[in-house]
Amino acid sequence: MLLNLTRRALMLGSVAIAAAVSMPVMAQDAPTLRFSAVFSDQDIRAGMMGQFADAVRDIATIEPYYGGTLFRQGTELVALQRGNLEMGNIAPQDISNQIPEWSLLTSAYLFRDAEHLRAFFDSEVGDQFKQMAEEQLGIHILGPTYFGARQVGLRIDKEIQTPADMEGVRLRMPGGDAWQFLGSAIGASPTPMDYAEVYTGLQTGAIDGQDNPLPNVQNMKFYEVMDQIVLTSHLIGYDLLVISSDAWNAMSAEDQEAFQAAASEAINWSQGEHIAMEEQLIGEFEAAGLNIYEPDQDAFRAYAQEQYLNSDISASWPEGALEAINAL
Repeated sequence: MLLNLTRRALMLGSVAIAAAVSMPVMAQDAPTLRFSAVFSDQDIRAGMMGQFADAVRDIATIEPYYGGTLFRQGTELVALQRGNLEMGNIAPQDISNQIPEWSLLTSAYLFRDAEHLRAFFDSEVGDQFKQMAEEQLGIHILGPTYFGARQVGLRIDKEIQTPADMEGVRLRMPGGDAWQFLGSAIGASPTPMDYAEVYTGLQTGAIDGQDNPLPNVQNMKFYEVMDQIVLTSHLIGYDLLVISSDAWNAMSAEDQEAFQAAASEAINWSQGEHIAMEEQLIGEFEAAGLNIYEPDQDAFRAYAQEQYLNSDISASWPEGALEAINAL
């Protein structure tokens, strides 16, 4: 009898120990990953993240924070580096603040369209830039999230045809050297301002205009306080869906593969939705009473590229990278 009881106790003890050991393992297998973005919960990219979160629910729980409620625009990258955030929607301009070579990827008229952008990040030269970010910043890039070509929107009644017409225009741009130089590169007087303040800035006249893709203009209702849109298409707008290297490396190879596949599928969906919306919104904004101008894009492109090539910025660009991107 004593032997049987002893065996039974040992068996129960083994079960208890196994359960105690397995519980932390399960928690590690399905961690909570906080995601921070400046875009609103009504943005197409919020829908993208919803799809992504559902697809990876067996790998991790995605906890989203939109509208800059967890971290302000431009601070997400530092939060990732400090371990205060696991995932984010990071602007390439923020990366260029720490890796000067990345300033190439923030320059005007670099990418022709969304497909050219994706082709770059899938290429050998794109892998080199992603590796820089991984090694120097501790982030793993899952892919570029296209959100439309950036267009100039103005509250002033002034037809814009060339960069010379932008002289003196106080154009809101995000803070940071890369963003401010972009504003100068299209002839404007760049004015730093948080994204959440742009509507009021246009309404009060603190700024003359802003540059954003049309879906952003619609989502944030900037069109209510604008008179015109100038289709400069001076930058293919994209951010980067990233995860901290620590969170990425904590996954098994199998989970990493599934996580990446889910991210790519969600990004593809978001890109298609943005392209369709861009085409639709031009007509909607015209119907709302905004003037839509098609400027001399060749003049804008030539002027902008000259500004970059004659600046100290281009000195940091990796040799041959611009030619490799143009050849894609």
